Amino acid sequence: MIPVKCPHCKVGLKVDEQKIPKGIDSFKCPKCKYDVPLSFLENKQEHRTVGEVNTVVLQLSKSERGKLIVLPNKSTKEQIFHLQEGHYIVGRKSSAANADICIETEDKMMSRNHAQIEVKKDLQGSILHCLSDYQSKNRTMYNGIFLEKGEEVVLQDNDEIKIGNTMLRFKI
Repeated sequence: MIPVKCPHCKVGLKVDEQKIPKGIDSFKCPKCKYDVPLSFLENKQEHRTVGEVNTVVLQLSKSERGKLIVLPNKSTKEQIFHLQEGHYIVGRKSSAANADICIETEDKMMSRNHAQIEVKKDLQGSILHCLSDYQSKNRTMYNGIFLEKGEEVVLQDNDEIKIGNTMLRFKI
């Protein structure tokens, strides 16, 4: 058994490393139901001998990068944008747009520069994906609630973002 701490609700868990299927990179926290990411150390495995038992040591991954998935509708096809560290303006594709993430759409309710996402490390070295409105005409909606001017939220896996009439899903 190895100790693991959920990065979302901070509950301490014990994981039986022998029951972890090959290729798994996360599991659901039994308390908060969010994904707890895992990665193997050094070349996927680091064996330590404790008494007479070899164990595989796992650690929480601190380099999670997210992606934005544009959900298809009648005016927009599905699109996927991978996010690395940095600052992104999200908006409708146009020759006049300054957006870094240009969504191909006929949705005129989406501004050419609608929302912004900043991908940065926190003090512990974990990656944060921060969303805010970019002074759009029709505002940015986060999980069904409009963001206020100057408000910034930290995105979690499966969060929904609505810009104009277009839905986006954030995934880790």
